[in-house]
Order: sequence, then C-alpha cells, then structure tokens
Amino acid sequence: MVFIIDPQQSGISGNMLVGAFVDMGVNPTEMKKIMETVANEFGQTKVKLTKINKTGIHSTDLIEKFDKISQNSKYDKKIFELAKKVFQKIAEAESHVHGEPLDKIHFHEVGACDAVADVIGSVYGYYTLGLDKTQVIGLPVSVGGGKIKSADGRIPVPVPATIEILKGVTIKGGPVDTELATPTGSALYMTFCDEFSEFQPSIKPEKIAYGAGSKEFDYPNVLRIIKSENTVESHKIEVIETNLDHLSGEELGYLFDKLIAEGANDVLIIPVIMKKNRPGHLLKVISKTTNTEHLLNIIFHETGSLGIRVTPMTHRGVAKREFINLPLKIDNETYDVTFKLGYLGEEIISNRPEYEDIKQISQKTGLPLNKIMDKATSTIIEHLKKNRR
Repeated sequence: MVFIIDPQQSGISGNMLVGAFVDMGVNPTEMKKIMETVANEFGQTKVKLTKINKTGIHSTDLIEKFDKISQNSKYDKKIFELAKKVFQKIAEAESHVHGEPLDKIHFHEVGACDAVADVIGSVYGYYTLGLDKTQVIGLPVSVGGGKIKSADGRIPVPVPATIEILKGVTIKGGPVDTELATPTGSALYMTFCDEFSEFQPSIKPEKIAYGAGSKEFDYPNVLRIIKSENTVESHKIEVIETNLDHLSGEELGYLFDKLIAEGANDVLIIPVIMKKNRPGHLLKVISKTTNTEHLLNIIFHETGSLGIRVTPMTHRGVAKREFINLPLKIDNETYDVTFKLGYLGEEIISNRPEYEDIKQISQKTGLPLNKIMDKATSTIIEHLKKNRR
C-alpha cells in the first residue's frame, strides 16, 4: 500500500490536509472533536467540515472559528509527539529566517490556535488512515507567487519560513499570484512523506480524496491524496560506509548488533585490504533517510572514525511481502513455520521459510538443517498449489 500527497496544482495547507483526510474516510465527528478539544487550550475553536464543489471537483472543506477559552484534552500520546515534530520544523525555520535562537521564537510566529487545530487534525488523520504503517510519497509543491502582507511588511511568495521548510524538495511557482503553500502545510508535508518524487510512480489507485483550499480560483483549488497499490515499491535509502582497521572482532560484533538495534535496515562488515596492504574491514550500513544522522553519530562514537561516507537518496526496489504460518509435520510432531512470500504484482516470486524457525526445528529433532529446509519448501509449494490466487 502507498499514499501519495499531490500538491502540484494548488499547494498545501493544514486545512486542506484535514479536508482530504476526511474525504478519504476519517470520521468527521471524531476529527472535529479532537481539533476543537486540543485547540481550546489556546482559544475556543469551532470546526465545521462540509462537502463543497471547487470549480468542478467535489471535495471536503474545513471552516474554523476561534474565540477565547481553555479546557483540558486527553488523546493518544503519539499524536502529540508527531505534532510537536511538525511545530519544531516551523520553529526551526522561523529561527533561521529571523536569526533568533529557538527559545526566542514566540508561539504567534509558529502558529495560533488555527494552526494547532490543523496540525492536530492532520496528525490524527495520518494515524487513523494508517499512513504511519505504509509508504507516503510527496509530489512537487506549487507555492504560488507574488507578495503577501506579513508582520514584517510585504514579503515574496513563498514566504521565508515555507521555503526554508521545503529545502531539498522540488517546488514550483504559480500558477496564481498568491500564497499556495503555507508553513504549516509544508511542515506537515515534510513530516508525513517518506520520499519525494518528480512524477507519480506506477500505481493501482484504490481511492482518491480532495481537500478544499479557502481561496477561489478559475481552476479547482484542491489538494489531492491517493491511496493505492504499486507493483514495485521504490524506497529511498542512504548507504553509510567507512573503512576500519583498528577494531577487534568483539568490537565489530558489538557495533553490528548496536546498529541493527538502533534501526539500521542492514549492516555488512566486509574484509578488505586497505592502503599499505593493511587488512581491515569495510563497514556498510543501509539506512532510512530519516535515521541516517542517528546512525552516523553511533558510528563516530563507537569507532572513532574521522571520516564516514554517505551515498544519499539511493533508490531500492522492494517487492510486496506477506507472511503466512503453516504447520510442518516431522516424526509425528507438528511445528509452526513462518514463510515470507514476495510478490511482483499478483505473481509470487519467492516463498522462503524463516531461517530461525528451521534452525529451531533442526535443533529439537537432531535432523540436518538442509533436510528440514527441503521439507519446508515442499510444504509451501504444496500449499500454494492448493490455494492458487
């Protein structure tokens, strides 16, 4: 499964994301409740979610109204933790733009109660729809153009905080003379997306939803999100490498285990001959882009290396995976074995048993590992023949 956030036409804002998530299937009553409850800490909030036609596109519109009041709120901790990361992005951008330390950035500069409601609502929608458990791809962002009024006078679009937040991704000006991408929407986009693509990848769309923007144009002012299957997922990873010639075998083993425990996708330690014919090891770590800095810090501290190479944003094709459990009968005993199936579209391209399961059965029965592996392979082949898809 993959979700695509498509701000190519009309940019992105917090209220557009909330509307799109409701249009995708989030319960509007629950969305309204959490937005009003949390934002009431900063000012009484009234939220209205309605269906609206934006120049021919049926979408969900968010209307917010604010007065002063306060009350307590209790929701899942993970929602607030991710919301804090969104506001951290906005605060860091404002800090950089204004040349002020983070503790000098006032809340009105990073959002008011409407921004709190939009962020909380968007994060609630993100978790409710399961975007945290699947791949989220962001397409290029239309930022608008011209100039807008601000506390610092008239400033160009995109405003300084927005362009600071969107560093490293593709943005495009226009197609109208106004602001399309807001700092709040941009921070949510950067937080939610696992990777960014110039073009829509090969997918099988299942559902398309639209969130309406508040401005009226001569074209549909909507944010589109797409829920789909894709036949071959393309993950963006980074490869971390360094040469080591001063660590013992025990230290290398410890480093391997620690990197895996701290979120590395894979770790390789390869014997090499280094300059001056010295034997050594090449440490190669596969990492998600969001975890690279953390793993770099571990390698620096654990190895004392003075230089570590990073190959950024490498594409990795990933087949769809499914895990199934089957009973394996050996000498009148039945054992549970997990099999990992790999798919390319609807075609099964691999059907391997989990090594640890086979190893445990071999140890319990005293039979050779390869005999257990052969038995497991026959079992999965027979199962797939009986259950052709």
